Amino acid sequence: MLRPPVESGQFTSWTFTERARQAGLLPSLGTVGDPYDNAVAESSWGRMQTELLNRQRWRTRIELANAIFEYIEGFHNRRRRHSALGWTSPGEFETTTRKPNLGSSPACP
Repeated sequence: MLRPPVESGQFTSWTFTERARQAGLLPSLGTVGDPYDNAVAESSWGRMQTELLNRQRWRTRIELANAIFEYIEGFHNRRRRHSALGWTSPGEFETTTRKPNLGSSPACP
């Protein structure tokens, strides 16, 4: 009896999920084959491709790694405006929406 071929992405997803669980990690949003995790990742990678990677070439992998780090930590996570945050930057969002948690810090001597 012939079976339909298993898609390699599906097999990889099952393997990855099982290895993550063995390491004590939990899947982030959905289940195996769920498209929602992928949509968020694809959106982020697509933005980085457009805003950084398509704009220049790097001579070494170290230069590229540093550029990616600066993009993610210096721009995307701090200054870039995000639609999910009402078109504010993460820093602005934290400043305007975070309420001080006065009860969590130990008392000063």
